[in-house]
Amino acid sequence: MKIHKNLFKYFEKAGRKMNYHPHDIIYMQEDDSTSLYLIISGRVRVYHMTSSGEEVTYEILDKGRIFGKSSFFQNALRPTTVSALSDVELISCHLEELYPYLTSSQDLTIALLQHMVQNCDYMTSLLKKSYTYDRFEKVASFLLEQHHKQVPYVIKWTHEEISTLVGLSRVTITKVLNIFVKQGYIQNKYRQIIVIDEKGLESILKK
Repeated sequence: MKIHKNLFKYFEKAGRKMNYHPHDIIYMQEDDSTSLYLIISGRVRVYHMTSSGEEVTYEILDKGRIFGKSSFFQNALRPTTVSALSDVELISCHLEELYPYLTSSQDLTIALLQHMVQNCDYMTSLLKKSYTYDRFEKVASFLLEQHHKQVPYVIKWTHEEISTLVGLSRVTITKVLNIFVKQGYIQNKYRQIIVIDEKGLESILKK
């Protein structure tokens, strides 16, 4: 879920704009959780670093998405690291500065609550996919999650980005996508995937 552009003004009033370049760290796992972030432009990667040094990607977020929701809890530490995948513009808000606008805007309050609920639903879904989905189901599910109002729709993700998000190698992603092309579910072009048959992808999840 994305924050509607009409609500950006509250973040702009409460916070400050920040800019990052590709690979810049926005915050680290175990940092003090003090701020909430709204993405104005660009993409960021949310991931967890294991004790063995492995990076497990949870989400890749773009314009209109918020992150840093652990700041809602007093004295919380960041459970993940977030880094920039591209040039990124953010608004960083301390909750104390955002509270007055939560009391004056029902829409803003509802939007943030919906984000909290969706975050729980997303983590549940992520666990299910990790333990029960095969490679075809993982890729099909990812493509369907990028749903737009009309078919066909374009997904501007590289194979490498998809691989980090679904937990498969880039080679495996390319092989699965090529099979989907042959089945007529998608068209695969440079740095973008065009979904032309949603029902075909959905049938993979129903097997």
